[in-house]
Amino acid sequence: MGILRIMMPPKFQLLALLAFAVAMVFLENQIQKLEESRGKLELAIARHEVREIEQRHTQDGARESLLDEADDVVIIYNRVPKTASTSFTNIAYDLCSKNHYHVLHINTTKNNPVMSIQDQVRFVKNVTSWREMKPAFYHGHISFLDFAKFGVKKRPIYINVIRDPIERLVSYYYFLRFGDDYRPGLRRRKQGDKKTFDECVSAGGSDCAPEKLWLQIPFFCGHYSECWNIGSKWALEQAKYNLVNEYMLVGVTEELEDFVMMLEAALPRFFKGALELYRTGKKSHLRKTSEKKPPTKESIAKLQQSEIWKMENEFYEFALEQFQFVRAHAVREKDGELYLLAPNFLYEKIYPKTT
Repeated sequence: MGILRIMMPPKFQLLALLAFAVAMVFLENQIQKLEESRGKLELAIARHEVREIEQRHTQDGARESLLDEADDVVIIYNRVPKTASTSFTNIAYDLCSKNHYHVLHINTTKNNPVMSIQDQVRFVKNVTSWREMKPAFYHGHISFLDFAKFGVKKRPIYINVIRDPIERLVSYYYFLRFGDDYRPGLRRRKQGDKKTFDECVSAGGSDCAPEKLWLQIPFFCGHYSECWNIGSKWALEQAKYNLVNEYMLVGVTEELEDFVMMLEAALPRFFKGALELYRTGKKSHLRKTSEKKPPTKESIAKLQQSEIWKMENEFYEFALEQFQFVRAHAVREKDGELYLLAPNFLYEKIYPKTT
């Protein structure tokens, strides 16, 4: 600038200074604009990265939630004694490793089907909160327990099997005396008593009395005192209500294969491969009562005179009718074989239309 002042007249020096000042202002203004543009670009990039991260988290969370939902399932099979329950339970045991779920036996003291109130609370808490065991298949000789009473959000799926009441009683009578082929060496409570079921009925014995028929109704009725009052009409109606409203599926011993087929179709997470296992597996009919003799027509007729039999049989017929109704809408028979129906509904007219 010193050289310019020497060589240039004062007027030109002033103009040069003004031009330089204007240029500096212009450059500073452009630099500021570039800084602002860079800031906006960095903000846009940052927002895009945040959206990507949030989207990945949402997708991962959805997958995790989906997995949790698929595995957050509990089945309770509150099995009635002498209804082929061991045969069916063995299918669950045989499939648990392959289908990745847990099987847990509910072992109550002296096979008492009624839990204390403190055990009810503990059991409900275990079933709903024991995440390490889910998905889970619980089974045991317990009466129906209403989880809704305890305020839980996720309730278990109930299933069961029942049997002709006299057939069930006859099987239990001989089981107490001769056991079965499952644990043939185990000493039974009535072992040594050689009296047949017909002789027991003829003599008016307590082990074959009509009161012994009262079991399937209270098992479905539940943990109410009235359920265990023999001959209670309220218990019968409550058992019917629970069967329809609280159980996903109730089969009958006489048609166990169809029950297994429908369970596999409805709950493949647990029962995939169950039908093939039932038909070909060695444990399909594992437990058979030893020395069982069918009762005479006279013994059957005598039991059928009681009001208790009439009520238990009414419940059995009700369950059978419901099971056959469900089956009629799930399978078809062709050439003596049962086949599952293909899905017969779809979704259409979905609005608003996606672009």
